[in-house]
Order: sequence, then C-alpha cells, then structure tokens
Amino acid sequence: MATVAAVCTSDIKGIQKTPVDSITVKEDWGIEGDAHAGHWHRQVSLLSKQSIDAFKSRGAKVTDGAFGENIIVDGINPKAYPLGTKFVSGDVVLELTQIGKECHSHCAIYKQMGECIMPHEGVFTKVLHGGVIKPGDEIEVVEE
Repeated sequence: MATVAAVCTSDIKGIQKTPVDSITVKEDWGIEGDAHAGHWHRQVSLLSKQSIDAFKSRGAKVTDGAFGENIIVDGINPKAYPLGTKFVSGDVVLELTQIGKECHSHCAIYKQMGECIMPHEGVFTKVLHGGVIKPGDEIEVVEE
C-alpha cells in the first residue's frame, strides 16, 4: 500500500515548500494557496520518499518540501509510470502530465550538492478531481 508521507506548499515560486497538515486540491487548478496552482499542466508535483532518502544517504541535508515538491509519496515511484497515469487519494484524482523538468536557475540544493533530484525524479500532474490530502492517506495508481 502506498501512502502520502508529506504535503507541502509555498506561496512563492522558486523556493523551498513548507510541510503542512493538509492540502485542499481544486479541480483544474491545483493546491489552494500554492504558487504553482493555475490552469496549466504542472498543477501539483510529486516525489517519492525513497528518492529523497537515497539523496539524503549521500549527505544532503534536506527536509520535506526542499525540492519544491507538493506531495511526497511512500511505496511508489511516480516517475516509473507513463504519462496519463492517474494517482488517486480519497476524492482527489491527479493525472501525470510531465516527468522531470529543466532546472533553469540552480536551487540551493544544487549549489550544496552539485545536483538536484527534482529534474529527474519529480513528476507533475493536473487535477481531474479535487478534495483534501493529508499525510497518512493512501494513494493508489490507476494506469490507463
């Protein structure tokens, strides 16, 4: 069973996100109060806990949200699935729209470690159905 390990937001783009108790996700918008919300294909980002833990084992001192990720998942690797895959948690349905992203202005993690995992490990989704997500919630993969 895969679960949500953490949920994180920020109201400014390009900075580390902060862990919160829960997020409210709105259809075709993203997370209420998050800077990346809007009518586009990268409304909510996901990153696997296992990817973060592997990066930490190499000496990175990072906390939840450090890579700008919205949802940290435990038990699945979202980047292993094809575009169009759905991630379902309670009422929330997210559709995988992009795997990885170009890092235009190297983040603090890149400057500290010489690399960042988000460009290779992170995935982006659009919201097909909204609701609330909190740490401990189950998350299911539905492949087309």
